[in-house]
Amino acid sequence: MDTGVIEGGLNVTLTIRLLMHGKEVGSIIGKKGESVKKMREESGARINISEGNCPERIITLAGPTNAIFKAFAMIIDKLEEDISSSMTNSTASSRPPVTLRLVVPASQCGSLIGKGGCKIKEIRESTGAQVQVAGDMLPNSTERAITIAGIPQSIIECVKQICVVMLESPPKGVTIPYRPKPSSSPVIFAGGQAYTIQGQYAIPQPDLTKLHQLAMQQSHFPMSHGNTGFSGVESSSPDVEGYWAGLDASAQTTSHELTIPNDLIGCIIGRQGAKINEIRQMSGAQIKIANPVEGSTDRQVTITGSAASISLAQYLINVRGNIGII
Repeated sequence: MDTGVIEGGLNVTLTIRLLMHGKEVGSIIGKKGESVKKMREESGARINISEGNCPERIITLAGPTNAIFKAFAMIIDKLEEDISSSMTNSTASSRPPVTLRLVVPASQCGSLIGKGGCKIKEIRESTGAQVQVAGDMLPNSTERAITIAGIPQSIIECVKQICVVMLESPPKGVTIPYRPKPSSSPVIFAGGQAYTIQGQYAIPQPDLTKLHQLAMQQSHFPMSHGNTGFSGVESSSPDVEGYWAGLDASAQTTSHELTIPNDLIGCIIGRQGAKINEIRQMSGAQIKIANPVEGSTDRQVTITGSAASISLAQYLINVRGNIGII
């Protein structure tokens, strides 16, 4: 298949996913959505934009090839306009290239790179665009980002050639799409309530408060009873009443150590560390997992933070260990 098939749109339907920063997306949407509405009407492509409140968002273009590339060209032109505007009052001597990121199934990246990198080299040389395929998959997905930079025409031609490869080599297996997550905010506990900090404001988080209340309903350290296979040792040992009263953001930092069986540690860490990072964000505690020790069937986990943060982190780890999911 050659680019003529792409350009002719011989009943070929495509879906292109672009990963963009919030500011870029805002420009494409335009005031009251006027810009993206115009793109939809003039191109005939379906243009969907993932939900806001995330540092990154996905723009999905779907439809016949001719509609897709008309919409794509309009997006590139908009990014080019933004660069021109930013250069007006800039002292920079060189103009930055237009840069964007495609999101593609990782199973198709081998065909795109080619044996010994020959295919990606051919695309670079024939289009004049810079192309870089990320080595790692995007978080919690089986997709990778492809960064493309250059002048608008080079980028458009480059994406057409990438689409040809993807049409010739369909994805293998199940594709888990990348979904950007909202930026994490610090969590504090005060007066028995959980809050996240956004700018100068503390925003109540009732779900986290409920989780913390569940944690408080457990015994002093739920890990220490041995019914889960975990054991806990507190390093600073304040009295129980003082510990649970420590719901102030300025509460003294302390540490708590857990011993977790090796066969449960993977469940707690999660795919690419997703679950342990989630526990860190929800609890506000620092959590360090020691490297495995030869001959030992357990791993040492150290939780550091305020008493309230530690209790919530412990509770979330305990839940992961008991039922495998939160």
